[in-house]
Amino acid sequence: MGQEKPQYVGRFAPSPTGPLHFGSLVAALASFDDARQHQGRWIVRIEDVDESRTVPGAAAEILRCLAAYGMESDAPVVYQTQRKHLYRAALEALGTHVFACACTRSSPGPCRCGVDGLPPGATARSWKVRADGVRIAFTDRIHGPIEETLSDFVILRADGYFAYQLAVVVDDADQGVTDVVRGEDLLDSTGRQIYLQRLLGYPTPRYMHIPVVRNEHGDKLSKQTHAPPVDPNGDPATLAAARDFLRQLS
Repeated sequence: MGQEKPQYVGRFAPSPTGPLHFGSLVAALASFDDARQHQGRWIVRIEDVDESRTVPGAAAEILRCLAAYGMESDAPVVYQTQRKHLYRAALEALGTHVFACACTRSSPGPCRCGVDGLPPGATARSWKVRADGVRIAFTDRIHGPIEETLSDFVILRADGYFAYQLAVVVDDADQGVTDVVRGEDLLDSTGRQIYLQRLLGYPTPRYMHIPVVRNEHGDKLSKQTHAPPVDPNGDPATLAAARDFLRQLS
């Protein structure tokens, strides 16, 4: 008998830096609807790995808001701050694929720590993955064939927090995620994540990057562009507008 295809598992992974706005509601709905269309499971993960940006109470508010719009996780919600031991184990498993870096944003020229080692007298500030010149090809469900050429990238930051790229890869593998549906602003992260998956022996999910919602100035709706929060009690008109936006993609 052939190998059984794994059940579809999709996810929505918001950062608790404030309430849901219309753009994040669209992203949640896209992943939720895709999971339901494939008779799969949909899980929510709170991506609070960058604790410096976390707003107290935001995670609970996001979960209440999702529920008000008819979206509840099919599994217990996990929080990245509770999973640091998994990220540490993955960092150690990468072995010689990672190197210590002493560079700062003000350092002149490109980083040479991966080639020459730390400069004399310097101490490690962060840890990076050796990826310079690596080519990654994948097919996105909307954008089609994509090919990226990577550079070395950080997986343990100078402030001691694990980088998003490592945390998301570990979490997706640990939770059995088969399909990632998210905004196209994260498209350029995909090559780095696939590379980490290969180094760690993880399966690679299917990816679909949907267009982001933009304001009248053409800027992506975000907390940085002061996008207003959606009605936390579940406004039917807002939900219908989100579905209309997604309908234009089909």
